[in-house]
Parts: sequence; structure tokens; C-alpha cells
Amino acid sequence: MKPEILLIEPMMPEIEKQLDAAYTVHRFTSVAQLKESAGRIRGIATGGATGVPEAVMDSLPALEIIAINGIGTDAVDLKKARQRDIHVTTTPGVLTDDVADMAMGLVLSLLRGLPSGDRYVRDGAWGHKPALPLGRKVTGRKLGIIGMGRVGRAIAHRAQAFAMPVSYTDLRDFELEGYAFVPDLLTLARGSDILVIAASGGAGSRHLVNREIMEALGADGFLVNVARGSVVDEQALIQVLDAEKLGGAALDVFEHEPRCTCAAPPFCPCGTAASSCQRNRGNAAGHGRTGHKKSCCPFCGSVIADCRDLNWRTACVGYVRSQAYLTHIEDIPAGRAALGIYFSGMS
Repeated sequence: MKPEILLIEPMMPEIEKQLDAAYTVHRFTSVAQLKESAGRIRGIATGGATGVPEAVMDSLPALEIIAINGIGTDAVDLKKARQRDIHVTTTPGVLTDDVADMAMGLVLSLLRGLPSGDRYVRDGAWGHKPALPLGRKVTGRKLGIIGMGRVGRAIAHRAQAFAMPVSYTDLRDFELEGYAFVPDLLTLARGSDILVIAASGGAGSRHLVNREIMEALGADGFLVNVARGSVVDEQALIQVLDAEKLGGAALDVFEHEPRCTCAAPPFCPCGTAASSCQRNRGNAAGHGRTGHKKSCCPFCGSVIADCRDLNWRTACVGYVRSQAYLTHIEDIPAGRAALGIYFSGMS
């Protein structure tokens, strides 16, 4: 008889196929669903961001191991696991290169304005509307990294190809050749053009990047987060971007996934932020903060229809695995984090 496990976070089909071959897999929907099988489930397979809800752990008396596909353990009650002698495993190194690649991709997209350029061409604006402003140079920019673990070091290594001076902050100085240690995060932010977050999540780092840090980075500075959404104070991020006190931000993670509280303002068909567009003002008075009934996806530029309930902070800003742009953040399936790139003054 195959051991029985609980799959909390859906994984790639090839991985799930192997799990099904080796185990009797119960796919999680609710604690109530586990009533009949709870006493037989010995293992949990989950993701770092999803972890294991406390109620689920409490409902499984025979639990022996929690296997995390990722490196984060902040969504698992490690104290309770230790008390119950439950092993918790991660997959260090497996995603290091991919996360570092994503970080550099976001840096390039943000400073070079790639999403805006893509939208500009897809909208047929090229040759018919004023040209987009020039992008920012990436080569030689001062890069600050929060968290110099495997991912942070992989990002720093890639930054060398762009001749970027790299500084970092962490709990201690690792005495890394070629990289300057800065013990104070505020000082690091003030001395950086781009600040990349690669730190661990959890209560200890919640809102580590707050308004003070963002304002220290400044109107010509850029923030990139490939760590955990909880590390950034998203409400403060919205406010500093609106006030043009931060040059821009690119996020691979959000604090309350799959809901995104810091969604970018909707775009009008002309490609400008709905908050500043003049062309469509008054077309749908009373619909949302800007009076727009229709808005555009800030990535693909296509009109999002039926936005009667759409206010300027609820448009989907993400490209999800289904490759569909969604009208409301609530429609994003669990575990499908969206990607947001925002620019102060224009988003």
C-alpha cells in the first residue's frame, strides 16, 4: 500500500505525475475534506509561499514530514513542527538561478521601459503617436542587495556583466570580494540606484522596506522584489509612487497573494494612466475614481471590458500562468502570483 500524502500547492504536471506514482495523493481543498483520511496522511508537499496553514497541521495526527518545493519556511510553524518531531525540508539551490534571472529581467524591464514599449507597438501607436521617452541606462548603475544568500550572490554575479558596483546588507558581513557590505539598510538605500530584495520572509522582515527606505532610494531610484511580498510595505509603496518620490518598482511577489493591494492604475486606450488621461474623461461618470468605465491592461494594452466595479487600484496587473489578463484581482487563481511593474507619475 502506498504512503498517503497531502498536496497543498499544485505543482508542475510532471512532478505531480511522479507523486501520484509513488504515493496516494490527496489534493487539498479544505480541512473538512481531510476528515476521513487525516489519520493516514504522513506527509505534505507544498510550496514556500503557501506553506502549511496551522489548521491543516493540527488536523493531521500522523504527519511526519513537510516537503517544501522552494527555500522559504516562513509559512510553516517551525516551532510546532519541532514540538511534534515533524521534519521540514526545502530545495536549496534548485531555483537560485531562475530567481536571479528574474531579478535581472525585472531590472532591465523597469529601467528600459519594456512593458510600455511592448504596449506602444501592440496598440499601433508607433508612427502615429508621440514617441515614448528614452529608457534609463542599466550599465554602471549602483546596485544594492538586501540579503546576500544564494539568490543575492547570484544576482550580484549577474550584475557584474553590467559593470554595476554592488553593495549589500545582511545580518553580518560575509567579507565577499568585490562586494561592499553596508550594515545599515537606510544607508544602503541612499547609496543605491537600484535596490533588489532577496531577503527571507517572515515576521522578522515584515515591512523591512518601508516608506523611509523607499524615500531614501529617491525619485531616481528603483525597487525590485523577488523575495517575499511581506518584506515591502505595499501601501507605502503606492503612496511614494503616487507622490513621485520613487522612480519605479518591479514586483515578482505580493504581500497578500493572490490579491494584490498595490495594483497599478488602469490604463486608458491611449496608453496613459487613467488618473491622468484627458481623452476619455467623463465617458462613464461615476465609475471608479477616474470616471472611466473601461480601462486597459497595463501590460498588453487591450481594453478590459465590464469594469463597472473597477476602481483605480483593483485592475489586474499580472501575467498569470493561464496567459489571461483578468479584470479583478480576486479572479487570480491561488498560487498564481502576478507580475507588477510600476512607474511613478505614469505607472
